[in-house]
Amino acid sequence: MRILSFLDRFSFFIFFTLLLASFVLLFSFFKPDEESSYIQDFKSNYAIFALDIPDEVEFAGERIPLEYFDVYESFDRELMVNTYWHSQTLLFIKRANRYFPVIEPILEKHGVPDDFKYLALAESGLTNAISPARAVGYWQFLRETAREYGLTVTDEVDERYHLEKSTEAACKFLKESYEKYGSWTMAAASYNAGRRGMDNQIRIQEEENYYDLLLNEETARYIFRIAAIKTIMENPGKYGFRYRKSDLYQPVEYYEVEIGNTIDNFADFAKEHGTNYKMLKFLNPWLRKPYLNVRNRTYVIKIPAEESRLRVPQNNSR
Repeated sequence: MRILSFLDRFSFFIFFTLLLASFVLLFSFFKPDEESSYIQDFKSNYAIFALDIPDEVEFAGERIPLEYFDVYESFDRELMVNTYWHSQTLLFIKRANRYFPVIEPILEKHGVPDDFKYLALAESGLTNAISPARAVGYWQFLRETAREYGLTVTDEVDERYHLEKSTEAACKFLKESYEKYGSWTMAAASYNAGRRGMDNQIRIQEEENYYDLLLNEETARYIFRIAAIKTIMENPGKYGFRYRKSDLYQPVEYYEVEIGNTIDNFADFAKEHGTNYKMLKFLNPWLRKPYLNVRNRTYVIKIPAEESRLRVPQNNSR
């Protein structure tokens, strides 16, 4: 009896162990692992859509001939790149709220189409960028071209960083190009390639229309990129961009001080006017040194208004 009892207990133990192992295997079989779950979720939810191209697209009042396959595909490329480069395009939208109100009246004053504000955005992202070719500022002027169009460029003062003055200079260049080519599209292309570069290609190819010219890749993409950015920013919701008014970067309030004497120390100057060095240089990035030697001329310096650094002023909270 003892032997049988032992065998019975042993058999029960073996049976229980096998049953438990079966449940573990069965559970493992039906429970999806992390990788399988991820792949299933990806297949069910991930999607990138081709974009509808507008029937008509214009730049500076001039029609872009989308009926040509090469023109259509060039515009399609830039529209997709700038739609799906979400972070950059959203930053464009945010910055435009601060800087377009400065650029727009200057373009209007000079009779330059409003669409050229998108050229500045395409050139620099509305930042004081420096290109590998050493083009500088919102409008990306080279040193000699800047001086040719009336901007001061020295070690202490570089007006390529001055939004208003560099916009004035850009307008002069663009108007000269328009008078030469009779086309705002060609004027914009010449801003990128230079008039000499455009003239060489016109001579070689015996064509004067931007859309009929074979150009280097940067200039060939240039107008389409500007037009794509314009298309998105004129109807951002259509291309998936959602934001609140409070998300946009607001203009910084300031007042102006005319300076006719040398400033030895901008840190002290800033404190005397109730601000700090950082904010002073933010509003006046054209001041390139911690000091300014003034000789026989005056400068106008922007001083941030009280509480202008607050993202949401106390009397204008959400």
